[in-house]
Amino acid sequence: MVQSIELLLDDDAEAALRASWTALGAAGLPSLATHTGGSNRPHVTVAVADRGGLEGADPALRAVLEGWGIAVSGLAGMVGAPLLFGGRRARWVLARQIVPSRPLVTLHAAVHRALQLRLPGVELSAQTRPDGWTPHVTLARRIDAEQLAAALAVVTTEPLPFRFRGARRWDSTTRTVTPLA
Repeated sequence: MVQSIELLLDDDAEAALRASWTALGAAGLPSLATHTGGSNRPHVTVAVADRGGLEGADPALRAVLEGWGIAVSGLAGMVGAPLLFGGRRARWVLARQIVPSRPLVTLHAAVHRALQLRLPGVELSAQTRPDGWTPHVTLARRIDAEQLAAALAVVTTEPLPFRFRGARRWDSTTRTVTPLA
């Protein structure tokens, strides 16, 4: 069971990122648009526990997110350049960078501190821990080298300002989300 803590973008930014998903799919390329579940939406993952069990920290996470005003005023951010992750078997994850502003990095650290205090034994993925995290929004998985140029030609790569306006906990076993902000 994997559980993750995810930040959600404002409606305009979400629509722009979904447009990139749609453009990729329309071009016959891998895209998150093919995942039609109700919980599939653009997000930035801030913590992952491969063995789950993060629900015990929900009250502490809500307090952190409320203190940052995520649900009320939001936290400003910028979607930046395209990124590639992976490369196993000549396939990559295509994403857009989230510019790691000081407020975002501080919020990220506060989320991890709340998790450590409430769940001292939880093992979090190294890729989401402070000093190992690359904030991003995924556009496509399993994209190969031949598809990469075509993908970059159809997705928007202009900087996209946004506000984080929500947060949730995702549970991969039950395929459910729990709102946190």
